[in-house]
Amino acid sequence: MTADRILTTHAGSLPRPPRLVELYAARVAGEPVDEAELVREGKAATRWVVERQREAGIDIPSDGEQLREAFFLYVQRRMTGFSGVWQRPARTELDDYPEFAARMRKGLEGQVAVSNFEPPKATGPVAYADPDANKAELDTFAAALKNAGGDFEDAFMTAPSPGIVATAMKNEHYDSEDAYLDALAEALRIEYEAAHQHGYLLQIDAPDLAMERHFSYASHSLDTFVDFVERVIARINAALRNVPRERVRLHVCWGNYESPHDKDVALEAVLPAILQANVGAFLLPFANPRHQHEIKLFRDAPLGADQTLIVGVIDTQTAFVEHPETIADRLERAAKMVGDPARIQAGTDCGFDTSAGMGRLTPDVVWAKLKAMQDGARLASERLF
Repeated sequence: MTADRILTTHAGSLPRPPRLVELYAARVAGEPVDEAELVREGKAATRWVVERQREAGIDIPSDGEQLREAFFLYVQRRMTGFSGVWQRPARTELDDYPEFAARMRKGLEGQVAVSNFEPPKATGPVAYADPDANKAELDTFAAALKNAGGDFEDAFMTAPSPGIVATAMKNEHYDSEDAYLDALAEALRIEYEAAHQHGYLLQIDAPDLAMERHFSYASHSLDTFVDFVERVIARINAALRNVPRERVRLHVCWGNYESPHDKDVALEAVLPAILQANVGAFLLPFANPRHQHEIKLFRDAPLGADQTLIVGVIDTQTAFVEHPETIADRLERAAKMVGDPARIQAGTDCGFDTSAGMGRLTPDVVWAKLKAMQDGARLASERLF
């Protein structure tokens, strides 16, 4: 991989075509769906997003998670042990903003989308049961990359952390959270290793390592939450035992939705635990106005000698298309904090459609943002290398 410029990538999910969203929403609602049509639409959408990434100049693309209804919900279809449904508790962060909360609820009325807030529960032993579905997804991405013919530097596949599945998909089977985490980590290990075996970078999506502070752990002490983060990192490391460190990146965020975010846990509180992950790169959100300043932490909390920081320079919750000079400024500052421009990459704060139909931005804005990121990375590279 080149070291003479700043490479561009993103956090994984990309806009899904309307028909694909309709099919996923219908299936989640329990309506009959033509599975053959779902596969056809998913494959076509994968080709579409790979081609659009090539046109935008993205160096390290993903499949946009087109063959999944949401970044973690899909595991219920590949693993045993999940059934029923439950309602995730409302976010306490909005208790101080009832007017904003009411507007959010109203905005969701009648929306055709898949909700992450009504997931299934773990009601039996969790085990990986459908490697064929995983392989089909990996092969579909490979075919789309070949079809695009782009000169990509690499490509990545996402998979959720055991922590986000454990907190979102309520445990009603295991005697303890630790036992549930152990089972999830062992099941997810199959996907972690498969991504590597098929030649992809693996990205583990772990919003739980920050977001769950104001969700599942809102009524607990900060120490209790940090203990949870440490326990999840330990399971991630165990599940990665057969995947080379340099082929893994970890994405951590505070939730991919618009809100005041003033109850977000400070990165400083969880960063020491996060940095214990046995991965080659960390993707963190530094474009949004709540967390931009935290890039300064990397001046005093250095990465490992072989690790990279993927800097979130694109806000996925605003339709403003960032100016390339703004992106370049963010990357130059990050390079100064890390101490070496060869050890940073440009990325997005989060995905653009983490749950089908819930993305705030239209595809045309998404592609414009990705193009601006490439332009900004080029400017920064010209100044730093």
